[in-house]
Amino acid sequence: MAQVGSTWMAEFVSLDALEPTPENIATDDYFPGALESVTVEETVYGVPWYVETRVVFYRKDIAEEVGITEPPTDWEGLFEMARAMQGGPEGEWGIALQPGGDGSWQTVLPLFWSNGGDVVTEAGDEFTFASAENEEALAYYQSYFTEGVSDPAPPEGATEQDFVSGAVPMFISGPWMMAAVESVGGEGFADKYGVFVMPEKETSASFLGGANIGVFQGSQNRDAAWKLIEHLSRPEVQVAWFEQVGDLPALQSAWEDEAVASNEKFEVFHTQLGNAFAPPTIATWEQVAAKLDAQIEQVCKQDLDPAAALESVQSDAQGIGTGA
Repeated sequence: MAQVGSTWMAEFVSLDALEPTPENIATDDYFPGALESVTVEETVYGVPWYVETRVVFYRKDIAEEVGITEPPTDWEGLFEMARAMQGGPEGEWGIALQPGGDGSWQTVLPLFWSNGGDVVTEAGDEFTFASAENEEALAYYQSYFTEGVSDPAPPEGATEQDFVSGAVPMFISGPWMMAAVESVGGEGFADKYGVFVMPEKETSASFLGGANIGVFQGSQNRDAAWKLIEHLSRPEVQVAWFEQVGDLPALQSAWEDEAVASNEKFEVFHTQLGNAFAPPTIATWEQVAAKLDAQIEQVCKQDLDPAAALESVQSDAQGIGTGA
């Protein structure tokens, strides 16, 4: 049995490394985006183990000081909130966003989805980076840097400290950052910040990550491995794992447990998981994503035209292919 990152499933499948999931293991209770991450060409391989998604973290106390009492629900509202928060007592920047580099696609891709765009066709056989929807989304992301709301050269590892000090009172990240900022902020800091779902254009969309578990082809202990996976796929076991390490359950029924449902911040993540999506399940995605990261950096740091950036990614992606 192996734990496999959600963005790597298709590559492992392309190498004939993983077994299809046996029919006796139910898959109907997983979040749709999580199940999508283990589905390659309509066949399910393994099961989701835990999930994570990204929401907006913000300093509630600072927001109130600048006259904001309710989180925004759309793109324009998020930008205006970030600019207003930048004008707060300690504000240097409005919101921390990654200006390109490894993994920046995980913030930008959901903006494509939110605006009705995508990066592959529904069949997964052609790339669709160069579109009007994606261009508008990338231009929106770029505006945070061209308008001076986000730092184009943020210091590494400063997100938590800057959030606690108020220097950068907003950022987009996953559930693990709750413990991180509360550790730096100390007693009572949990009451000073809140989280809200990603603002919408056509819809609110976010990235779905986490990890999956599966069984290798040719395993000498195949039956025992699948029995262990079946055990780990029970709601009560996923709740126990959540209580131990904080990883969010991939099973929707596990969220009915008081241990998970009682925290209002986790409920925001729960809401977002209903509209969170995994990247394309194509074997070459990690290679293609690196090309997108590089172009995002050019857009954010060197003011590259978003349309030109997407044309470049489209060309690179077509050269790499889908691995099919």
